[in-house]
Amino acid sequence: MKNLKPIFFFAVVLLALNLNAQNNAGLKLPEGFKATLFADTIGSARHIAITKSGVVFAKLMYPNKAGKSIIRLEDVNKDGVADKINGWANYGGTGIVVKGKDLYATSDNDVYLYQLNDKDEVVNPLSPKTIVKGLIAKNQHASKSITLDGDNNVYVNIGAYSNACQEKDRTPGSKGMMPCPILDSAGGIWKFSGTKENQVYGDGKRYATGLRNVVGLDWNTQSNSLFVMQHGRDQLNSFYPTLYNDAQNAELPAETMYELHEGDNAGWPYVYFDPYQKKKILAPEYGGDGKKEGGENALNPTVFFPAHMAPNGLLFYTGDQFPAKYKNGAFIAFHGSWNRAPLPQEGYFVAFVPFKDGKPNGEWEIFANGFSGLAEGEKVTNVRKVKSRPCGLAQGPDGSLYVSDDARGSIFKISYAK
Repeated sequence: MKNLKPIFFFAVVLLALNLNAQNNAGLKLPEGFKATLFADTIGSARHIAITKSGVVFAKLMYPNKAGKSIIRLEDVNKDGVADKINGWANYGGTGIVVKGKDLYATSDNDVYLYQLNDKDEVVNPLSPKTIVKGLIAKNQHASKSITLDGDNNVYVNIGAYSNACQEKDRTPGSKGMMPCPILDSAGGIWKFSGTKENQVYGDGKRYATGLRNVVGLDWNTQSNSLFVMQHGRDQLNSFYPTLYNDAQNAELPAETMYELHEGDNAGWPYVYFDPYQKKKILAPEYGGDGKKEGGENALNPTVFFPAHMAPNGLLFYTGDQFPAKYKNGAFIAFHGSWNRAPLPQEGYFVAFVPFKDGKPNGEWEIFANGFSGLAEGEKVTNVRKVKSRPCGLAQGPDGSLYVSDDARGSIFKISYAK
C-alpha cells in the first residue's frame, strides 16, 4: 500500500489540473482570470462584435451547415453560455462591427450595413444596405476586415493578392515588379463613409499603403488613430536559398503592429522588418541580400512579434473589469503559424501589449494560452491537430473579453474574478 500512495497522490493532482483546465475551457490564464465556453461548433467564426446589451454577433468565413454566415448569440439566462442562437446571410467573409444600432459585416468584396431593433435583433436581415461594393478579392488575402472611427468612417483592409509582388508570384528567383502595380487597389487600408450607400474605390480614399495583409485592426480612442496588425511575407528561404537558411526562414520577417495616419506607407513589398537586426531590410526581390537596409520613408513598426504567427484580431481594452494594467492596452489574437518548419509551429494564443496615452508602455506578453489543446510543453508539429485557432476579439458590456476560433467554431469568454 505504501507504494501506491505516490501514485494515488499523482492521480489526484492530475485530476485537479484537469478539472481546473475544464473550468477555464482548457485555457491557461493569469491568476484571477477565468474562462468559459460561451459557444461551441457554430462554424468558422472569424471576427465578432457585441452590443451594449451583450448580444454577440459572429461572422463566419463560410456558411455553416445550416447555410448561415452571420450568427447571433444571446445568453438569455445569464449563465455565461449562449442559449439563444440563430443566424442569417449566406456569404462568407471576416469583418463585423457593431456601433450603436448599426451592424456592419463584410464579404470578400463588399461591406454591408444592417439595423438592429431595441432587442438587438436584425431588422430585414435579407435586405442590408450595401455601403461599399466591388472591392478586389483574388486568390490570396481576400478577407475584408473593418473598423470604425468616431466619425462613422469605415476602414477596410484590402490585402495584397501576392506574397512579394513578384513578376511570377511565389516563384523562386522571380523579380519584384517596380513599382508594384498591386498597390493602386490593394495592399493597404481604404477609408469610406459609413453611411453612404453603393460606394466604390473612387468614393473612398487609400488611407495607408504598403501593407501586405491586415486581418486585425482597431481604432484607438486615446490616440484617436488607427492601429493594424500586418501578416509578414513568406518563403524567403524557398525563393532565395543562397541568402536565407531554414532557421532564418522560420524566424523572418516579424509580424508587425503599426499606428497609421492618412498617407502612411509601411513599405511592402520593397522591405520587411527583421526582428533580430531591428531594421527594415530590403526584400530580395528588389535587390536585398538579407542585410541591406531600405525603406527610408516607410514606417517603423510600433511593436513587433515573432514571424508567421498570423495576428488576426486586435482590440484595445477600455473596460473596467480587468486589473488596471490592462486598461487601454492592446489584446492580439494570434491565429498560429503553418510555415515555421523545421521549427515547431507557434502562436495559437492571445497576447497583450500595455499602452499608456495611446503608446506602447512595456513588453508584450502571452495573456491566454492553451487554445491548441496540446499538453503542457508539447509543440505544434501538425496544424490540423490544433483544437482552436484564435481569430476575433470583442469586449463585452461587463468588461469581459471574448475570443473567437475559426477551427472548431468556439467563442471563449474570459473574465476577471475580483
